[in-house]
Amino acid sequence: MANSTRISIVGAGPAGLACAIVLARGGRKVVVREWKDRVGHRFHDDFQGLENWTSEKDVLEELAAVGIAADFDHHPFNRGTVFDPSARSYVVKGRRPLFYLLRRGPGEGTLDSALLAQARAAGVEVRFGDRVKTFADAGILAAGPREAAVIAAGHVFETDMRDGAWLALGDEIAPGGYAYLLVRDGRGTVASCMFTGFRDHARHVKASEDFFRDHAGLEMRNARAFGGYGSYRLPRSAHQGGHLVIGEHAGFQDALAGFGIRHAIRSGVLAAECILTGADYTARWQSELGPSLKAGIVNRWMFGLGGEVGMRIACRKLAKDDAGDVLRRAYDLTAFRRLALPLARRRYRTALEDPSCSHVDCDCVWCRHGDHGSAGTNDKVGETV
Repeated sequence: MANSTRISIVGAGPAGLACAIVLARGGRKVVVREWKDRVGHRFHDDFQGLENWTSEKDVLEELAAVGIAADFDHHPFNRGTVFDPSARSYVVKGRRPLFYLLRRGPGEGTLDSALLAQARAAGVEVRFGDRVKTFADAGILAAGPREAAVIAAGHVFETDMRDGAWLALGDEIAPGGYAYLLVRDGRGTVASCMFTGFRDHARHVKASEDFFRDHAGLEMRNARAFGGYGSYRLPRSAHQGGHLVIGEHAGFQDALAGFGIRHAIRSGVLAAECILTGADYTARWQSELGPSLKAGIVNRWMFGLGGEVGMRIACRKLAKDDAGDVLRRAYDLTAFRRLALPLARRRYRTALEDPSCSHVDCDCVWCRHGDHGSAGTNDKVGETV
């Protein structure tokens, strides 16, 4: 691809902006085309975690190595409390941060706003309100999730609670997933992260908040409801119509817990590096992202098979050893996980179909907020590979 060729990136999420930053600093002309009117439009200043366990290298060092500054508000957490389905609590901790707490959305100090500022400083042109109907330029697709395999719903709020991180397991509060409570400097986020039961999300959110009131002392002021969604799958090549596909548009997200920010940024950086060097993008992502993505799919399958007994065993294991080491080993593509992968992939070959939601007269997060396959591109361009 000639240096004078303009590269268009469809989507201004972490994957698209990270890709744009690396390309622009490599001397390429880059335009990011975002169909919403602002960055981080899917988020509500809610707390999220930038995971720090899928690599021996600290994630902030990983960002710095490719020229992305951690100039967004962030705070390391190396400990937290996990509750099993019987409400028994376990303190989990690591020798280094398990994750970095950050905020998402268009506001000041968020990850999204920081990446936007870095992209513009690098010379990237960012067009908002640009809904792509045709896409003839050389470029990259980064338009976000194509369907909802997981949703999160809850509240952001002000509080006098102490800083902390709490996670709770059990199908009553979060079917197939987990509920979480994150508090830092007088603000918090509480949510149910569900892999099924979308239509009943309001009931699960209430159950989650009641649980954390009883077991973590949840106190909320000026609570504002929020909701989000994500998708995961293992693509064949992460190409569509001759374009590279990155981030959740390609399905690059952890299938077990729904952590996707690090995968998104990694994939954007990989795509940019391949354009700059002429390397094979498919070979790079399959080598560098593929093992943990495959392990995540097997982990999701095993989580479903294990039920509440498996959840209790996992909680005990996390509390007994260094939680970061336990989680890192969980994403190693061991011989067992390689053997189990075909069964797991068969189960999750396509997006999770939630029988509780027909998407007709429904008020679930996906039906209220999802783009239902449009996401700023036509069907041919936007199709997940």
